[in-house]
Amino acid sequence: MARKIGMIGLGHVGAALLHDLIAGQVFDDYVVIDKDEKKLAADVLDMQDRVANTGQVANFILNDYAALADADIVVSSLGNISLQANAANSRFAELPFTSQEVKEVSEKLVASGFSGILIVITNPVDVIAQLYQAYTGYPKERVIGTGTLLDTARMKRAVGQHFELAPTSISGYNLGEHGNSQFTAWSQVRVGQTPIQALCSPEELETLGREARMGGHTVFFGKGYTNFAIAAAAKALIEAVLSNSRAVLPVSHYLAAYGTYVGYPATIGRAGVIETVALDLSEEECALLEQSAQQIRSRVEIARFGAWDQLTL
Repeated sequence: MARKIGMIGLGHVGAALLHDLIAGQVFDDYVVIDKDEKKLAADVLDMQDRVANTGQVANFILNDYAALADADIVVSSLGNISLQANAANSRFAELPFTSQEVKEVSEKLVASGFSGILIVITNPVDVIAQLYQAYTGYPKERVIGTGTLLDTARMKRAVGQHFELAPTSISGYNLGEHGNSQFTAWSQVRVGQTPIQALCSPEELETLGREARMGGHTVFFGKGYTNFAIAAAAKALIEAVLSNSRAVLPVSHYLAAYGTYVGYPATIGRAGVIETVALDLSEEECALLEQSAQQIRSRVEIARFGAWDQLTL
């Protein structure tokens, strides 16, 4: 049976993800959707020419929501990065635009009969994932945001560089909003098998946490967008779903205790979120997670009721 994915939004991130998926031969059929029909057609033609040189298989269907009915996964990567030009330090800058797009896309998704897993990259990802779930009515476990998967990778890169080790030698998580209120849960971080708190001073941890948190802003200010790292994070999540690997990933999913979608580790498989992984966080980390969840909850309410005068970036 052919494996099929739908991709809604083929900007910098969507195009990078499409490339990675085809290079990895993850799917057979790609339903690609974007309102900019000229760019969409150009991207697909460019990719077809690439495939002609590599021998990889990729069948494309353009701007056809009905073709999503039997898709295994649909990815939302729509956005308008230019809205962050004057507010690059906040992913909430895109919310007035993306929240309206999500409402329209949700109606079309439901009408298509799609019943697979919806993966959300669109920023602000925690808010948008919750809006998608509310507007589509899909089960919460079937709507997943990339969450702090990328922030966690940035933390592992920063810590790995500090100790001159490969990032894969570092374990642990960044939690909360994929944005300014996220934080590294140092109680969970290990360098090899050693707790990092036994190796670093509080001042060093603060510096490393800032580096992880600000890494995306450094990339943004350098080229005006981010794409490669978030595409890799999304691919890892997609593969965990498709392969039913039961990988533990820090994704944005609904946590009843916080009443919102928030970045926190969960076991991922073919049914989406199988279960939330329990972490033994410190009292300070629990407070930081609640503060981050509050940021997300307030933005969800603003978006649902259109109270844009209350939006702060």
